[in-house]
Amino acid sequence: MQIRPYRTGEEAELHQLFHAAVHETASRHYSPQQCAAWAPDSYDIAAWAERIRSVNPFVVVVGDQLAGFADLQESGYIDLFFVHPRWTGKGVGRSLMQHLMSEAAHRGIIELTADVSLAAEKFFASNGFAVVDRQVVELRGQLLPNARMRYVAQAAEPGRDPL
Repeated sequence: MQIRPYRTGEEAELHQLFHAAVHETASRHYSPQQCAAWAPDSYDIAAWAERIRSVNPFVVVVGDQLAGFADLQESGYIDLFFVHPRWTGKGVGRSLMQHLMSEAAHRGIIELTADVSLAAEKFFASNGFAVVDRQVVELRGQLLPNARMRYVAQAAEPGRDPL
């Protein structure tokens, strides 16, 4: 398993991963209509590519497959965090989260936030995040409940990584 910055040209594969994560993993918590609104089969390729370039995610590579991806913004906000269903429960998400936390510490970011799906809430909680607020977002005519979650690094001993 390798974690590295995303590379230009991987946008379509990242969209396939995102689509599979929503329609296969998140579908346990959301209706087919909600999943279709969140990750439609037909999408604006240029807009998706621009979004990926703008968040500049890290990707997890297992063999020659992209197994997951996530970003970390300078504000500490995690906009995207997805693991392909084939790799769920195999350490990909945990490794990716540890990477984000290490990257945050390196950048001096002590607070992380994310708008987390119902499907990912338990995972984020197991990594020290707490629910700050419950919210419902409207997307393409569908209402999708999620949680605003927050992680604050504990004060570190001198010379130790705070995250």
